[in-house]
Amino acid sequence: METIKLALDWTPNINHIGFFVAREKGFYQDKELEVELQSPAGDDYSVTPAKKVELGQADFALCPMESILSYQTKEEPFDLKAFAAIYQEDLSAIVCTKSSGITSPKDLDGKSYASYEARYEDELVMQMIRNAGGNGNTQIGYPRKLGIWETLLNGEFDSTWIFMNWEGIQASGKGVDLISFKMSDYHIPYSYSPVIAGSEKMILAREEPYKKFLAATMAGFQFTAENPVEAAKILSVYVSKTDADIDLEAAIQASSSAFGLGADWGKMDLNNLQKYLDWIYEKELEYQKLSADDLVSNELL
Repeated sequence: METIKLALDWTPNINHIGFFVAREKGFYQDKELEVELQSPAGDDYSVTPAKKVELGQADFALCPMESILSYQTKEEPFDLKAFAAIYQEDLSAIVCTKSSGITSPKDLDGKSYASYEARYEDELVMQMIRNAGGNGNTQIGYPRKLGIWETLLNGEFDSTWIFMNWEGIQASGKGVDLISFKMSDYHIPYSYSPVIAGSEKMILAREEPYKKFLAATMAGFQFTAENPVEAAKILSVYVSKTDADIDLEAAIQASSSAFGLGADWGKMDLNNLQKYLDWIYEKELEYQKLSADDLVSNELL
């Protein structure tokens, strides 16, 4: 058995369901793999998933595409590269509660935003506000990462960025009405999130077990789409107490159409990604032109 360690980007949730299903159903074991799923709750997110890969603590990280850009463009670059995408479309959005009276991103001028402090995040949000006719002068705060969602619910912050297929489902179950703003609706070509990323050199050195890992993971997501009730039961064992009230079957229903199953699972469209990279350059968020070929690869799929 070969061991593969995956650093998750959040406490176990719908974005991770294929990994837990693949492990529970024996898909990894069938390929002679033992897979360790590392939750950031273990260190309260003091070390990011991408950093764990750089430090050699994990083989793969689940992270946004921005992490790939960040690690490849820092002063001492690290060869982090994306090898698969969980979704074929963006299921995230900036949200506010309807009770806030906010009806457009431009209304966030003078309001507060709870940030994850991710690369480009704050400027992406400000650009959305400007594209909607605002000035982009939102007050940005940086609360504890694993508590950001609660700061919106308790009124500490007016807005934040969530996955509609997870926190959005939870809000619906709590009777909390949200208003959401997607990047694509405001002329921002946002890319894939989350992606499965690893060191390109490390991947090439152990290509076969990593290919097996992605194949078994695909089977886990396929099983989830075809057997939502059983998949929900598998995930329910791992979700945190704060997420125990989420309707997991509803979360699966909101996610499975974006899995891109079969031959499309995990694949990243380099042309779409390049549009995002060109936008990043045009907005001077990055001062070197980046190529999608350098940041992602579909070769292990």
